[in-house]
Amino acid sequence: MYEKFYGLSEKPFHIVPNPHFLYLSQKHQHALTYLEYGIREGMGFILLTGEIGTGKTTLIRHMLNQIEAEIEVAVIFNTNVSANQLLSLILQEFELEADAVDKARNLDRIYQFLIRKYASRSRVLLIIDEAQNLSDEVLEEVRMLSNLQADDTLLLQIMLVGQPELKAKLKRPGLAQLTQRIAVNYHLMPLNREETGVYIASRLEKVGGKAELFTPEAVDEIYRASNGTPRSINLLCDSALVYGFADELPAIDKNIVLQVLEDKGDLAGPGEQLRTTAVEAAAPAAIAAAGELTMFAERLAALEKLVQELRFQLALQHDELEKQAGGSRDDLVRQLTVDLANERRKNEKLLLEFGRVKERLKWLEGGNNVPPVDKPELQPGPESAAPLKKARRASWFPFRL
Repeated sequence: MYEKFYGLSEKPFHIVPNPHFLYLSQKHQHALTYLEYGIREGMGFILLTGEIGTGKTTLIRHMLNQIEAEIEVAVIFNTNVSANQLLSLILQEFELEADAVDKARNLDRIYQFLIRKYASRSRVLLIIDEAQNLSDEVLEEVRMLSNLQADDTLLLQIMLVGQPELKAKLKRPGLAQLTQRIAVNYHLMPLNREETGVYIASRLEKVGGKAELFTPEAVDEIYRASNGTPRSINLLCDSALVYGFADELPAIDKNIVLQVLEDKGDLAGPGEQLRTTAVEAAAPAAIAAAGELTMFAERLAALEKLVQELRFQLALQHDELEKQAGGSRDDLVRQLTVDLANERRKNEKLLLEFGRVKERLKWLEGGNNVPPVDKPELQPGPESAAPLKKARRASWFPFRL
């Protein structure tokens, strides 16, 4: 409708997740780094959570475009299922025949498939989106799938993606074993004000539009109404462009956004309802409270990001220290082996000398001051026995006792 009027090649603000329009904010880049790290290191369980519309599915699809050539991937979106139905869905994703009744047979088929992939040196990744809808029974079945392994290698990596309710569910005592196996997790936060402006400009530029199509004041209103949630931003921007086209406006300003919020009424999202009520009531106290809430949310997001960064850095440093410690241990063992060999040689020499000394002592204690010699004709006479005895004794004892 409005694409030609604003010189756009297509609609820039789609509601359906589209990896082509992915904007990698600092938060999204961190999330992507965590996910890739978990997959690369062969972690058994990886967890990604975030509020509705923060871009989790778009991020996952972007990541799949990068790794599908290297890894066999199955993605499950329908999560209101039983344990056996989930196994059937997994088999279908891997293009295998599923048994609608026999759960044991389905498990065996999955295991045989994973063995074949392991034998061909292929890795397998299972992604379960909207995982917050899984029952405790199904989550336990998912945990059991992670037990499939060959030697010390996991045959299947599992990534759980869901809303914050998923993290709350995993804290239940009955799911403690599953929670303990989650090696990498990241919670995706909404965009801040600066990121919201860049996000809108990025989408416009990808379809040939101008970044300044939305005025800074309009972006302010969009951020306050959406709380930085990408899906809500898309809805507001798309509606604002329709209103701007209807009024033949060259740019989208604050008044257009306020008009959109007012017309949405009860259909607005939680953040939009707050802003619409504030506009209609024009209450300074409410506006101030909303501003404080926004500042608090931004601080919380910054702290969350810092904690995630620190955890990631600690994980990397831990791996590096383990590698260094392994190398140091090998060097130490080699050095100790050499030292032990040297000590053994020294001890052998000392034992030999000790044997000689012990033998001399036996001769002396037996009263034989001079040991017998091999040639009798060289035996000394009585007059020369004492000096010769002294000389021989000196040659037998190279050191003093």
